[in-house]
Amino acid sequence: MTADPYAANSSSAPSDAAHRPYREVTDTRGRVYRVGETDRDILGHSRKIMVYLPWIAMMAISVFEYAYGSAEDTLSHAHGWTQSNTFWILSVWVFFQAGIAFPAGWLREKGILTARSAMYIGSGMCLLGFLALSHMGNVWLAILGFGVIGGIGAGLVYATCINMVGKWFPERRGARTGFVNGGFAYGSLPFIFIFNYGFDTANYHRVLDLIGCYIMIVVFGCAFFFKDPPKNWWPADIDPLSYAGSEKSATSLAKNPPAVKQYTPREAIRTGMLPLMWLSVVLTAGVSIFGISFQVDYAKEVGFGPLVAASSMGVMAVINGIGRGVVGWLSDRWGRKPTLVFVIVVLGLAQFGVIWAGDLRSEWLFLFFAFLSGFGGGAFYPLFAALTPDYFGENFNATNYGLVYSGKLISGLFGGGLGSVVVAAWGYDGAYALAGGVSIVAAAIALLLRQPGRTAVPSPAR
Repeated sequence: MTADPYAANSSSAPSDAAHRPYREVTDTRGRVYRVGETDRDILGHSRKIMVYLPWIAMMAISVFEYAYGSAEDTLSHAHGWTQSNTFWILSVWVFFQAGIAFPAGWLREKGILTARSAMYIGSGMCLLGFLALSHMGNVWLAILGFGVIGGIGAGLVYATCINMVGKWFPERRGARTGFVNGGFAYGSLPFIFIFNYGFDTANYHRVLDLIGCYIMIVVFGCAFFFKDPPKNWWPADIDPLSYAGSEKSATSLAKNPPAVKQYTPREAIRTGMLPLMWLSVVLTAGVSIFGISFQVDYAKEVGFGPLVAASSMGVMAVINGIGRGVVGWLSDRWGRKPTLVFVIVVLGLAQFGVIWAGDLRSEWLFLFFAFLSGFGGGAFYPLFAALTPDYFGENFNATNYGLVYSGKLISGLFGGGLGSVVVAAWGYDGAYALAGGVSIVAAAIALLLRQPGRTAVPSPAR
């Protein structure tokens, strides 16, 4: 008879404070769960604040990526930049925004950089990024200021927020991660319309300077309350071995069981699953960034007016954000992997739909496929963010997810900068067709994902 891998040994551990007793429960696979402490014991209030504060901070930094495309024409005229210049500024930003995730995670897990410090530093660098975009007419200085410094700042905030919510909600992280991640898209909506209707060469200094100040103030204020849970922490009201407790949590844990152990980054790479996740992120994020970069320009190219162009980007940003929350919730019920494959397929089909709408010169059809593209182009991010600790545990999630998310480094290059080269060579139809094909390949790769060390999904206790 096979031993139940969830039969546990319990060991008492000395309390780190008299009012915070806890014990460490170890299952037969060796995974340790620290149980007994509530969120209020540790924080002094509900852990829900660790959803809302990261969400607010993510909305603040969303203007960097999702509204930038709407500001490109004015920036080009104000600074004398070419279209290629503006695309490469965004590409460099994406490179550093994604690239800082792994080193920042490593510094956090070594105790060198706290979550609060990462947010403080990130807020200041975000301000510098917008000041550079406002006042640096030299494209190389703009790349350094906005692309490098602003990218690192936004990346510090993004990675810290995503890891924070994942650590505080290990039993049902899909919906919460999706909600927080969604702010990174629809938070940009007011700025998309500002850049399309209230942004010109007469006021661009003032608008960009104010946006930089806004980001710094919001992020700095949220950071003051950031705090990580202890290593191996698990909610006191949920049994990590039988899943007894909340029915919703039990369902989510049955579909998305906890990692069998806490994998270090080296161990996670050796499983083969982390490299597969990285490759899927490279391809999917590349298509997403391509859509963000060229949606407005393509709408203008086929003859749609500025309202449709702005609305298509607005629709993409809103659905991109809302879709992240919806699929996070859905993945708690369907399972993370099936939801991920579904999302990537939708993204691929949407690229072909955009071509069709453009050929027909149909504005409503164009907005519909912008809707689908926005949904697919954002929803995969929280799924990978939740899938990483599902597969490799929470203790090294800052570095493990940093490695997975670093796939966006490559995506930024071929989604934005190289995407402009493909558009110039093949036209928009050829570029969108290529993007659709890349998405289908990414979905096929996602089908190969398996949770390391587990051969069967355990059923929740009833």
